[in-house]
Amino acid sequence: MTPQPTVNYYDLFQINPRAELETIERVYRLLAARYHPDNQNTGDTERFRILSEAYQVLRDPAKRKEYDRQFEIHAAQPLPIFLGKEFTEGIDSEAKIRIGVLCLLYSKRRANPDYAALSLLDMENIMAFPRERLLFALWYLRAKRLVLQDDRSSFIISAEGVDYLESQLPTNQILYKIFRASENGVMVYPKALTSKTP
Repeated sequence: MTPQPTVNYYDLFQINPRAELETIERVYRLLAARYHPDNQNTGDTERFRILSEAYQVLRDPAKRKEYDRQFEIHAAQPLPIFLGKEFTEGIDSEAKIRIGVLCLLYSKRRANPDYAALSLLDMENIMAFPRERLLFALWYLRAKRLVLQDDRSSFIISAEGVDYLESQLPTNQILYKIFRASENGVMVYPKALTSKTP
């Protein structure tokens, strides 16, 4: 039996949950070459181990089906980074929440352009903040045109939001922490997106 998933393998590979085996193999080869411990420039033993584990699950239809089932059950876990004091205390906590929302939407778009939106409920689950706290951040980000709402009232990052976020990278350490968390594959997918049926 596949263990309870703690990593979203689809986000880790930056692929659609419905990706075919050929796509999984191609992406794995690219990432494995980048993070292999023998690669002196970009090698990362732990990242390579997780990638290999993900590949073993996603390439096997039975393991993948069980993984998807388990991930659906346990998907609504908050990212640990949002549980720290830096997001709940201090005068700049509101600004950090806004940056957090932008990072999540940016990561979501990069990982899965076909399903780039997050609902308010998704953000509540990922960030572990009450809706009321997020509504202020979303109001501000929409007013600045950094995020947009789609026809289902979910949120997506705009081109202006991408530009803003990337302009903040050199000076904002919290961005790196959130991006690192999302690159490790801990972003959630709504249940409908993990289904293999179109």
